[in-house]
Amino acid sequence: MSDLLFTNARLIDPEANTDTLGWLHVRDGIIQRQGSDIPPSIDTIIDCRGKCLAPGIVDIGVKVCEPGERHKESYKSAGAAAAAGGVTTMVTRPDTTPTIDNPETLEFVTRRAQAEAPVNVLPMAALTKGREGSEMTEIGFLMDAGAVAFTDCDHVISNTKVFTRALTYARSCGALVMAHPQEPILSAGTAATSGKFAALRGLPAVSPMAERMGLDRDIALLEMTSARYHADQITTARALPALERAKNNGLDITAGTSIHHLTLNELDVSDYRTFFKVKPPLRSEDDRQAVIEAVRTGLIDIISSMHTPQDEESKRLPFEEAAAGAVAMETLLPAALRLYHSDQLDLPTLFRAMSLNPANRLGLNSGRLSAGAPADLVLFDPDVPFILDRATLKSKSQNTPFDGQRMQGRVQATYVAGHEIYRRA
Repeated sequence: MSDLLFTNARLIDPEANTDTLGWLHVRDGIIQRQGSDIPPSIDTIIDCRGKCLAPGIVDIGVKVCEPGERHKESYKSAGAAAAAGGVTTMVTRPDTTPTIDNPETLEFVTRRAQAEAPVNVLPMAALTKGREGSEMTEIGFLMDAGAVAFTDCDHVISNTKVFTRALTYARSCGALVMAHPQEPILSAGTAATSGKFAALRGLPAVSPMAERMGLDRDIALLEMTSARYHADQITTARALPALERAKNNGLDITAGTSIHHLTLNELDVSDYRTFFKVKPPLRSEDDRQAVIEAVRTGLIDIISSMHTPQDEESKRLPFEEAAAGAVAMETLLPAALRLYHSDQLDLPTLFRAMSLNPANRLGLNSGRLSAGAPADLVLFDPDVPFILDRATLKSKSQNTPFDGQRMQGRVQATYVAGHEIYRRA
């Protein structure tokens, strides 16, 4: 048996909603117990020196560009970025080239992930073939091949009949469907959120109501089908009342938001800085504050990186033409700690949204510090300051909006099943 004892740790337990000093005992990659009294006698001891020890992050919605665009991100580089960011489980998107919409492609990426990534990798598959919204995939076969959820990512299925059939079939299989709430016609070709700022910059903009309209439609279809549903990103105050009503009505619905929409707003685009171009576009400060409050109350369940690598050629273009997306696995925790340092969210709440809730939504036993859970852990110092240099990121693509920004809080070490997979030099 392999025993490991973490001592002098600030234990962040999202399940118990506690932040306490204590120790954690791990045996054969499984958490045995924790406490604040005299620790047991164990040969291998890791002195955390008062730093925070929390469940590893379960990141839903990571794009790894295999197959098709390995020059942007591979499983090897994404796995290294995840480990450096305290992400112990990547839940990957199917928007690759070709799309992950059949068991053969899914099995290929699963083999690549197992061979190259030091973290757990759980793949999602497309809901419709080619993510074209016209013919649903073989959901049952893809589940047998290992798909943990189904999504067409930012390709909204505009054909309501097709989406209804897909939800109905997914419900019969017990599959989770992840959708992008957006009215596709209103949001097509836009690059900013409508308002004074977008008008002054001359940017094609979309109203926040497009998100509300997309969510309203999806909620109506959930009432018809009783499917399991997760909204990938809720980013506007207008969408929150509809989400709250759906939850109060007993629908099987959860919602996420991205770290960029929690920590940045539309003004950060400033002089057409394309590293700040994401999808959906950055919102107003009022929207940002409303979404933070929704995370605090639990209305929004999950915070994710929405890690989307784009190469220099895709970003060094006029703002309207530049590709949307940003890398975020390495910056997810430091950016989230901005909300902690501003006294908006405490650490147990942050890790409930980044670790416990995504694990629960996927039926995983991780994301917690309780006995019997896998020892997928992140050790971090929430107070150490640094200036982010994107050249030091482990992702192949380094399109981060946080380049050159002052940040506070860094990962010191990451563990998967009790094995150290990363330690800051």
